[in-house]
Amino acid sequence: MIEILHLTILITILVAGFFALWFRNLLSSIISLAVLSLFISLEFFYMQAPDVAIAEAGIGAGLSTAIYIIALRACGKKQFRKEGER
Repeated sequence: MIEILHLTILITILVAGFFALWFRNLLSSIISLAVLSLFISLEFFYMQAPDVAIAEAGIGAGLSTAIYIIALRACGKKQFRKEGER
C-alpha cells in the first residue's frame, strides 16, 4: 500500500512538471508548478523530513506561486495592449 502511494506521488510530480512546460497559458503553467511543489513537499514528508516538507509547502507552493501570479498580472497589462495604444 505504501509503495502505491509513493509511486502515485512520483508520477504526479512527473505529470505536473510535464504540464508546466507544455501549457501555453502562463497561469496554467504557474498552477502546474504549484501542484508540482505541493507534491514535492508530500514526497519530503513521505521520506520523513517534515521540516523540509513544511518549508517547501510554504515557500515553494505558497510564496513562489503568489510572486509568479503578481508578476504575471503586472506584465499582463502591458503585454495585451494593441499596437496603436499607449
